[in-house]
Amino acid sequence: MHEKILTEVEKLENQIVNTLIRLCSIPAVSPHNGGEGEDKKIQELEKIIHELGLADKAKIKYEYVDDDKAPSGKRPSLFLEYPGKKSQRLCILSHVDVVPGGNLKPFVQGSKLYGRGVCDNGAGLVPSLFALKALLNAGLESEYTVLLAFVADEETGSHYGLEKLIERDLFRPDDLVLVPDWGNEKGDFIEIAEKSVLRLHFKVTGKQVHAAYPNRGLNACRVANMLAYEVDEALHKAFIEENKIFEPPFSTFEPTRRFANVPNVNTVPGEENFSFDCRVLPEISLDEVQDLVEKICKEIETSLDGWGSKIELQVEKSPAPAPTSPDSEVTRLLIKNIREVLKLEPFLGGVGGGTLAAFFRQKNIPAVVWSQVSEDSMHQPDEFIEIKFLVNNAKVFALMMAEAI
Repeated sequence: MHEKILTEVEKLENQIVNTLIRLCSIPAVSPHNGGEGEDKKIQELEKIIHELGLADKAKIKYEYVDDDKAPSGKRPSLFLEYPGKKSQRLCILSHVDVVPGGNLKPFVQGSKLYGRGVCDNGAGLVPSLFALKALLNAGLESEYTVLLAFVADEETGSHYGLEKLIERDLFRPDDLVLVPDWGNEKGDFIEIAEKSVLRLHFKVTGKQVHAAYPNRGLNACRVANMLAYEVDEALHKAFIEENKIFEPPFSTFEPTRRFANVPNVNTVPGEENFSFDCRVLPEISLDEVQDLVEKICKEIETSLDGWGSKIELQVEKSPAPAPTSPDSEVTRLLIKNIREVLKLEPFLGGVGGGTLAAFFRQKNIPAVVWSQVSEDSMHQPDEFIEIKFLVNNAKVFALMMAEAI
């Protein structure tokens, strides 16, 4: 049976590539990043589902989340549920949106397919469709009921996607959830855990003056530089714990975004805004991290007492959920079929945070993240995917559908 399924997937290689080209030719950038959202791409995806004959027995359902910035006022996600022998569902959840920029028109060159979205998240989305198609072509019934979910807004935080959808009872406690949105080129890495995410946003207020008379004001740029350095040093010294399940195995505290201040070189800025992105090991309290940062802000304000400096801190916290158990059914099912398709032994680990699997883990629904991908191409201008990875992903997904653990 397995050999028959794998052969059917291989026959579909050209269709997989052409379908991914077709979908990724349609921009799906968030309206919060200057795009028009996912509407056109989702509509094209539904057409493809019908063309493949997957709609004959499946339930197809749209779910919408209100978004005033979207042209339609809503952000669409699409669900396809195909009946299997068991009512228990294997859910493969991909995202439709992409980051801005990069190659807008996909093209094949050698063994690779290039284009924005072909890897992130086309390498999971399209193979999940053709895994089910291969099963049907082989004349086989899925062991599990298959739920393919194609969601909006992953790239800007899922506020108009899974964050809202998961509150609507669309998923069940016994669902086996696979998120094919990360991995490596070898295909041997399964993500079962992630770090907490802490984002720190600083606003430093000084007094703007002409650069020829800096003594008459307070240079917010200098204060911000001092603050960023002190925060960076203090966090790295205070939180040195390591956890070998993660790569890297320690917490990271990175100064990232810096906003423009004054437009001309001869003005001392009176305001500076900048941010830190922190990926914190789950065993470290985010409150302790925040307390240390607030202490540094207060100390710098106090040292500049009389100069009118003010430091405002805004904090976004996403505590890490409990990891998915290595003994969970979905983990064991995935391991079994990676071994069969790729002929290697996968390993379990953690990432810096921000995957869709976290939403499920927060609801105590075990979820794993896996795909064979060209990991270094994600979000790059020349994003690409090895075509053989698309086929391998479809093979693993199809075998997971076909036979229970």
